[in-house]
Amino acid sequence: MVDYLLMVSSQVGTMFLMMAAGFALAKRGLITQAALPQLTNLLLTAVLPCMLVDSMQIERTPALLGAMGYGALLVAGLYVLYCLLSIPLFRRQNPATGKALRFGTLYGNVGFMGLPLIQLVLGEQAMVYGVINLMVFNAFNWSQGVVLMGGRKQVSLKQAVLNPGIIGTIIALALFLCGVTLPSMVGNAVSFLGSMNTPLAMVIIGAQMAAADWRAVFRSPAILLACVLKLAAMPLLTALVLYPLHPEPELYCTLVLLAGVPTASITAMFAQRYGQDVATSAQLVTVSTLLSILTLPCCGVLAALLSGAA
Repeated sequence: MVDYLLMVSSQVGTMFLMMAAGFALAKRGLITQAALPQLTNLLLTAVLPCMLVDSMQIERTPALLGAMGYGALLVAGLYVLYCLLSIPLFRRQNPATGKALRFGTLYGNVGFMGLPLIQLVLGEQAMVYGVINLMVFNAFNWSQGVVLMGGRKQVSLKQAVLNPGIIGTIIALALFLCGVTLPSMVGNAVSFLGSMNTPLAMVIIGAQMAAADWRAVFRSPAILLACVLKLAAMPLLTALVLYPLHPEPELYCTLVLLAGVPTASITAMFAQRYGQDVATSAQLVTVSTLLSILTLPCCGVLAALLSGAA
């Protein structure tokens, strides 16, 4: 168990060192806040889809197809449970702040931080479950998440389907299901671009954190409560709900770890788009990301112990 804790802590520490590089570059003005949207677009529209496609360039087997379907059902069921349990949260806050906090508690940084974490801790073989999780995450994020932040009239099927995460997932799954292996030249290019996902995502997150008001981020009890719910309560709930179902260890560990990733950066983007509390959203993203260096190793050890992987 100690060895596994050290291994997970080492991988999480590696990710935070890359964030620190982004933080330092932004503080020195070598990465400007104006450049971050362009870097984010590069990550979303090219690097992340390539990483998803490369991760699914594996042999299709009946056992793997069954495991993927089972994993998708589990993830969808978990998000339904999360959404139901979040309904009474933060009702005493003003509506704009309460909606931002509920959204930030529900939706974690699955694409930018979760998938790199799974890749580093569990290896390439677990990435298929990460891809399935991202697909379900996007479906809920662009439906229930939009309803939460903007109301039912803001839901757009076009936005829910035609976003880079979903498009990349569809292409990756289509190639996998059809048994198509990319030609060597194309496959290598996709692999090289996809390998940028972890360092680029961490540098962007670190640069975003450089703009935070650190005197304000720890002063809000509501933000700290949301962090406890996101980083501790949600992975613990996930671990306990899945335990009686006995999914295979890789799937179990993947879902518990992804449940414990910090608040998604899209929280602040949605708050801006739909007129909710942008400042609180940004502070929640920053604080939860910082605190996750302490909680993610604990999530990994909990998942490994309960799944029998440790």
